[in-house]
Amino acid sequence: MTLSSASPRTAQQPVARDTGRSDRRKPRARRFGRGAGQTHQAGLFTYIVLIVAALLSLFPLYWTVVAASRTDTEIVQPPTPLLPGSHLFHNLNVAWNEVHMGDALVNSAIVATFITVSTVLFATLAGFAFAKLRFRGRNALLSLVVATMTIPPQLSVIPLFQMMAKLGWGDKLQSVILPSLVAAFGVFFMRQFLVEALPLELIEAARVDGAHSLRIVWHVVFPVARPAMAVLGMLVFVQAWNDFFWPFIALQQDNPTVQVALAGLGAGNHTTDHAIIITGALVATLPLLVVFAVLGKHIVGGITAGAVKS
Repeated sequence: MTLSSASPRTAQQPVARDTGRSDRRKPRARRFGRGAGQTHQAGLFTYIVLIVAALLSLFPLYWTVVAASRTDTEIVQPPTPLLPGSHLFHNLNVAWNEVHMGDALVNSAIVATFITVSTVLFATLAGFAFAKLRFRGRNALLSLVVATMTIPPQLSVIPLFQMMAKLGWGDKLQSVILPSLVAAFGVFFMRQFLVEALPLELIEAARVDGAHSLRIVWHVVFPVARPAMAVLGMLVFVQAWNDFFWPFIALQQDNPTVQVALAGLGAGNHTTDHAIIITGALVATLPLLVVFAVLGKHIVGGITAGAVKS
């Protein structure tokens, strides 16, 4: 037997395995598109939608100005007027003198300011304690605070009225301010914000530097919580300004808030003058617009806070 007749198995060279397919892995699907995180310019359609939304939002306020500048007959009879009239200053004069509108604006400003400052201060301190401090019974106390939000305020009217009568605060602004110095919603709101927005490392670093609790609150907690404090302050101010139920019970017409004064506007007439009532409502709305203009920048910052994380 010659070498050429050797067995094919011995002469055959080993074949290398093609491992290219086994090592090849499927590419992972991208979570975001290529344009994620980039700034895009708004198109014509976006501007049209925004303009239409702005006009629809401002139309009720515009029509309030139109109705306040018309007579009651022009408002009631069709067609509905869409352009301002010439009776605005007359209606303002009647609404201002028919009730104690000037005193009502001052009283509402005092009540709303005290309630707003007190609620924001105490809610921020309590929210910081519930969010970052460790103490016994923290979860139970937080649950109790949240549970008070489910109690209707009408249940506390009679004991609250008796308490104010014993204190001698009948028909005084203290009777409206004291029950609203702090709100459970504010505590829960600030607690939820500080849990995510305030790193524990900042507090520990301040304690290492020798800062006491009051200094930590002033220099660390308040700057971080400023956007949420502005949002909460706006919400509380609007609620205190628009509150009617308890001020109507605690105060009288000679010392009213704005909402109590509006309730008495046109009450002595046999017919209701809608133009005068709308004029009073317009006067009561202007301070809220001023507050929003002042706090608007912080409110937008509070809404967008936490939207982008590092």
